[in-house]
Amino acid sequence: MNKNLLYRLYSGAFIGLCLVPTVLMPFVKGGNSNEKRALAEFPKLKTAEGDFNINILSDLGNYFSEHFAFRQQLVTADGRIKTALTATSPNTDVIDGRNGWLYYGPTADDYLNLNTMNARQISGICRDLRLINKYCEQNGKRFVFTSVPNKNSLYPENMPSNYVPADVPDNYGLISAELAGDSFYLDMKAALAGTESSIPLYHATDTHWNNLGAYAGHCALMEALDKAVCPADNWSVKPNSRLGDLAAMIYPSEEAKDTQVYSDYSFTYEYQGHFNALDDVTIDTVCPNGEGSLLMYRDSFGEAILPYMAEMFASAEFSRITPFRFDDAMLAKGDTIIVEIVERNLPRLADTAPLMPAPEVSADTFFLTPAIYVGEMDPQENEPVIDWSQIPVYIGQNGSYTLVTGNLPESFFSGDDAGVYLTVNGKTYEAFRACEYSSSGNGFSAYLPADTVFDSISIFTQCSDGTAVSVEVPADKFIRKEQ
Repeated sequence: MNKNLLYRLYSGAFIGLCLVPTVLMPFVKGGNSNEKRALAEFPKLKTAEGDFNINILSDLGNYFSEHFAFRQQLVTADGRIKTALTATSPNTDVIDGRNGWLYYGPTADDYLNLNTMNARQISGICRDLRLINKYCEQNGKRFVFTSVPNKNSLYPENMPSNYVPADVPDNYGLISAELAGDSFYLDMKAALAGTESSIPLYHATDTHWNNLGAYAGHCALMEALDKAVCPADNWSVKPNSRLGDLAAMIYPSEEAKDTQVYSDYSFTYEYQGHFNALDDVTIDTVCPNGEGSLLMYRDSFGEAILPYMAEMFASAEFSRITPFRFDDAMLAKGDTIIVEIVERNLPRLADTAPLMPAPEVSADTFFLTPAIYVGEMDPQENEPVIDWSQIPVYIGQNGSYTLVTGNLPESFFSGDDAGVYLTVNGKTYEAFRACEYSSSGNGFSAYLPADTVFDSISIFTQCSDGTAVSVEVPADKFIRKEQ
């Protein structure tokens, strides 16, 4: 056969094969409901403002890349080939581990002990949690804080061998060490590690714990609260019971491959109001056999644990609202308050202060009179010249509160443990150390009464070594913040 004809046939077959996903696109569904994200919609010629969409070509490219025919099967084939031949994942959000285990990519820094929070951020988070606990106690509530460990923290043995952790503490270890003596803290990693079970407590191809892991977490929480646990028993493993969220990212066309663990316990709790799914922002339950009331702030790990918690409380609210709210309306929902957050999200506690009235403090709680913050001296006026851009103070309304938040220069701190206080109209309040405007741990946030009139604010720090620094911020230096 003519060699040129062979080349033409080969080229034609190759081009034809490449055109198949495009030609069949109107007839074969390429998107995938297993991927937990919204796929690109078909672009419009005009924007919402009525202007021509200048990004239409790139939008069309995005739409095609997510909807071409046989997309699920081709993505799955790519994932299987790469994990089998190169032991690497085609998706940066998925780490291909050993023995069929998959891990969540964004947990790599926690596992490797990289980019950990600094000591001041850790100290600030722990100070804030203690303020929450004290406020709950003053209102007759029991408070518990816990962090669910990342899967590779509890099961590191199946991580790839080229992932070698640095010999330094991680965020979980730093916070756990700081809170070890606080009764409101539950070390969930230690509790799960101490659970005697031949069955793994986490899914092999999913980010989360399985039902048995969630039950072990429930038992640890209830024991910390000195309450009875849900009497679930007779656990059985069912293979091919579910598709893990990590597997769905790289093998989207496959059916359920992961296992799930089930108990034969019959739950008696019921959902109240509108209920759609376990990832609803707010879920309310009642149980005729339960005792007391619960308010539980939780993340996706709270889905599997919800049935066991709901079964043991007469009424419960499970919330994914952030920031966490501890105002009167929310505190009324439970005599027990739980905050659960997964290990990888611990840094968020340094960025967002809980919505809670700033506690008023007495002047006799301070052991050193604050000194005046001194910038460069003006030689003519013999007064300090303050660079207000280095001390931003934001003020804005937030419901029934006025939020005062900002960032302080390094000169306000001596060491890593320091409280930040605000004096307004003769009253002094302790601020939370979390702040969305500060990544260094030098921020503060305080919710004050909405009717507070601000002519000025005195801000001062009180450091553990006795150092105190203050500054008076006049009203014309406030930065008004829209909520």
